[in-house]
Amino acid sequence: MTTTAVSGAARGRYRFPQAARMEWIKLRSLRSTWWALAVTVAGAIGIAVAVGVNTKDAAADLTNNALAGISLGLLLIGVLGVLVMTGEHSSGMIRATLAAIPNRPLVLAAKAAVFGAVALAVGEATAFIAFFAGNAALPGTIPGPALNQPGVLRAVVMGGAGYCLIGLIGLGLGAVIRHTPAAVAVLVGGVYVLAQVVAGFATSIIAYLPIAIVANSLSAVKPMAQGEIHLLSPWAGLGMLCLYAAVTLVAGAWLLAKRDA
Repeated sequence: MTTTAVSGAARGRYRFPQAARMEWIKLRSLRSTWWALAVTVAGAIGIAVAVGVNTKDAAADLTNNALAGISLGLLLIGVLGVLVMTGEHSSGMIRATLAAIPNRPLVLAAKAAVFGAVALAVGEATAFIAFFAGNAALPGTIPGPALNQPGVLRAVVMGGAGYCLIGLIGLGLGAVIRHTPAAVAVLVGGVYVLAQVVAGFATSIIAYLPIAIVANSLSAVKPMAQGEIHLLSPWAGLGMLCLYAAVTLVAGAWLLAKRDA
C-alpha cells in the first residue's frame, strides 16, 4: 500500500518536462559529453578542409566531399549515445533516477528527447560548418557548390540529421545491452563492420545499412548506384534510419521496464 502510494505520488510529480530537465542537467554535467561533441565538430571540419584542399576534379560531388567527415562524427555521437545510458548503469545512478521517476519508459523518452535535440543541433551545425569550410578549401580553379543549387541544402540538412539518428540508435542499444563495451561493439559492428562483411556476399541489402544510408543517400547530392547496388532515395533512407532508431528505443524502453536496475 505504501509503495503504491509513493509511486503514484512520484508519477504525479515528475512528468515529462521535469524528467527532461533532469536529463539535461545530467548530460551537460558530463565532461565526456563536451569532449565528444568538440571532437565530432573538429574532426568533420578537419576532414572537409583536407578533402577540399586535395580536390582536383571539378565534376566530383563536391557537396558529398565536404561532408566526408560525417562518418567520423557518426561513430563519436553513437558512442556518446551509448554512454549516456550505460554510464548510469555502471555508476549506479540509474537506481536514483528510477527511484525519483518510477515510470521507466518516461525516463528513456526524456533521455532520447534531450540527447536527440543536442545531437541534432550539433549535427546540423557541424554539417553546415563543414560544408562552408570544405568550399573555402577548394582550389581557386574549382567553383564550390551553393546551398541554392538543387539538392545541396537537402544534403547538408539530412547529413546533420544523421548525427541525431545514429546517436539515438546508440542510446537505444545502451538501454538494451546496459554494458558499455558490449553496446559500443554492437554499434560499431552494426553500423560499420557489417557493411563491409555484407558487401562481399549480400549486396542487395547494403542499401538498408545505416552507414550506406548516411554516406550515399543522405550526404550525396544525387543518390548513387554502384554496379548493381541501387541505394535508397534520400527520404527513404531518412525513414529507414528513423525506423532503426525507433526500434532500438522501443526495445530499450521495454527492457528497462522489465528488468531490475
